[in-house]
Amino acid sequence: MQEKIDLLIDSYLQDNIGITKDFLNKELTKGLYKHIHQLKEDNLMINSGIGNDEHKDADQKMRSDKIYWMDKSHENKYEREFLQLAEDFISRLNNTCYTGINDYEFHYAVYEKGSFYRRHKDQFKTDNNRKYSFICYLNENWLEEDGGQLIVYHDNHTQKIQPHASTAVFFKADEMEHEVMISQRQRMSISGWLKQV
Repeated sequence: MQEKIDLLIDSYLQDNIGITKDFLNKELTKGLYKHIHQLKEDNLMINSGIGNDEHKDADQKMRSDKIYWMDKSHENKYEREFLQLAEDFISRLNNTCYTGINDYEFHYAVYEKGSFYRRHKDQFKTDNNRKYSFICYLNENWLEEDGGQLIVYHDNHTQKIQPHASTAVFFKADEMEHEVMISQRQRMSISGWLKQV
């Protein structure tokens, strides 16, 4: 696993955005995917908020996904495995890049057909705890026409990232503006932030 972690860090250092395919193993990807479906069936997914007070975007003009916060206290082995992997990544990142990350938060995210997240940065104006954004995708057999791509805005170009299953994406929360294009089918991921608190 350390090799995949190092690939993600190295690609970030080269391009200001880290991308690694197959970051999650197949069993973990499928387990997390099934768990999101169960959360949906149990009506536990909620409309996402915006801002550090989690204000509700009542008309969902900025973003229209639904989320469920992850926690190690939840009785799901795949969720616990993912969060342990996140901790392993943070440890390696701190040891190699001296980032001083000491906390994190992650949630499941579901974009139904027609859902989106408009252009934004992930760090709040009144709270700079979020240092890095970290996303893992869970979508099998994703096609270009399915939409839902992550668009990242660099200084002199844009980058389009397909939300393929097991792919991880990593970038600075306060630097990289990004958006999720309108999804044409159900799109599932885990999104979160590595923090200094």
